[in-house]
Amino acid sequence: MWGRSYLSRTGSFRPENLGQNALAMIGNLCFTMFVIGVLIFTIIAATYEPEDPLFHPSTKITTFLTSTSNATFKSDNTVVRTGEDFMAANQTAFATFINITDVENITESAESGGGNTLEMTSCEGSINSPIDCRDPEVFHMLMRATIERFKDIHFYRFGKPVRGSNDSTCDMAWRFRPTEGKTAAFYKDYRRFVISRSENCTLSVVGIGDYHTGMNARKRKKNQKPGFEKKPEKQDQKISLPVVGEVVNDTLPVVESESSFSHGKYLIYTGGGDRCKSMNHYLWSFLCALGEAQYLNRTLVMDLKICLSSIYSSSNQDEEGKDFRFYFDFEHLRESASVLDQDQFWLDWNKWQKRDGLGLNLVEDFRVTPMKLADVKDSLIMRKFGSVEPDNYWYRVCEGETESVVQRPWHLIWKSRRLMDIVSAIASRLNWDYDSVHIERGDKAKNRELWPNLAADTSPDTLLSTLRDKIEDGRNVYIATNEPKTSFFDPLKDKYSTHFLDEYKDLWDENSEWYSEMTKLNNGNPVEFDGYMRVSVDTEVFLRGKKQIETFNDLTNDCKDGINTCSTAAS
Repeated sequence: MWGRSYLSRTGSFRPENLGQNALAMIGNLCFTMFVIGVLIFTIIAATYEPEDPLFHPSTKITTFLTSTSNATFKSDNTVVRTGEDFMAANQTAFATFINITDVENITESAESGGGNTLEMTSCEGSINSPIDCRDPEVFHMLMRATIERFKDIHFYRFGKPVRGSNDSTCDMAWRFRPTEGKTAAFYKDYRRFVISRSENCTLSVVGIGDYHTGMNARKRKKNQKPGFEKKPEKQDQKISLPVVGEVVNDTLPVVESESSFSHGKYLIYTGGGDRCKSMNHYLWSFLCALGEAQYLNRTLVMDLKICLSSIYSSSNQDEEGKDFRFYFDFEHLRESASVLDQDQFWLDWNKWQKRDGLGLNLVEDFRVTPMKLADVKDSLIMRKFGSVEPDNYWYRVCEGETESVVQRPWHLIWKSRRLMDIVSAIASRLNWDYDSVHIERGDKAKNRELWPNLAADTSPDTLLSTLRDKIEDGRNVYIATNEPKTSFFDPLKDKYSTHFLDEYKDLWDENSEWYSEMTKLNNGNPVEFDGYMRVSVDTEVFLRGKKQIETFNDLTNDCKDGINTCSTAAS
């Protein structure tokens, strides 16, 4: 009775309820474990501080910069890669170039119209008369001579010839690209042609000047008729490509009026610890600011004054007073994005801010995301950065959740076309027909612990053996190297015609076009061809070689960043 009545009172232990009780106990246990897990995760999230890669060796920084995220890019730690490096080189624009048959066809059309007879008639008895550079026959002859002379380049446009330095010379410009070009860019050259007229009135080209000798054809005259260009069969979406050799116009933009200034929206970054860092670091931060400005649909107010890091300077000291335009194509940036020079902006701001009631929104915490600033109505958003590194680096704004929202606009940053013109000049002197070898020695070759084989693998005897199966005898070989004494490589002259950067000093010395333009840009003060410019030009000439032999890929089995780092670098 007792047992029976007890069981009847505790109905939860009835056999028919055991399944429900078990499920309830399991549910309660799972919920308890879930709550404990949430608490542990919350504690970890609140106390965890992620590592900053800039506190670690260069291998960690490289890994940081080579993230697969669309907000990053793959970079070398000496010379930055810019927008044109990421353009595909197989655009439709490169497929339609001018052949010798195209020139012959237009020549035949001109002759059928009586052009040849007119030339013969007007020439008789006038052997010493001036050459008429505007004559279509002269134009066709110069095009044929150019195409026949330069076998390793493709021509895309010829400008109308103009008179040269005397009655027997004509200057002509053309747009071209190396036949085996790997970069997405066009080049412009203009040369002086010496023309001879024989006794039977036949004209012939007896001389073509060096790169950029035809100065009278550099700029197209306002009323000058267009020359000859072969249009692509398919007109794809227009793609902006660099044209190295064109006249550069990198004057600073100005605001047209008080009204347009007052209706504008602006973003400016001030302070911070990015100054005098590497060029990689500078661009990483600058493009974060530019990306935010574009996201907010604001004009970026930028400081064109750059501090050159000691790693690039001849004095081994940080050097102030450099200009953004020394290293990058400001004309392209100005035409592709909304930017203003900081000095000019503050002049206008101080003039009109109070009168027009322009508001300023000050942001002193990099954790305030661009998304939170999207609805700000003030004319100016000023991000002010403190003095504690690394939290005062501009690029911190683009970290975290912002990384997937704000895109760094790499396509807006191109290398200086003045520097690239030096690259083009060097390649032209080699007729765009050369192979290139990058030989890294310096401190790495001295450090046998991290690079045990580098010194031996880059010695002249070993290089001759290694290059035997890679480069044909007698070829022009451009050597990009950090070896201070180029005479170290003299044994290679027995098999190759070797060339080094310093062989072309005349392209940036006091009598050069580059020196003249840079002095003018720098308000009459000469500009040094500094270490970053040297490495940049050296690297770009190397990249235009038909064959490119790399130190750590082709000459040695040592790893670029030291022993046991090859797998890390590859990833």
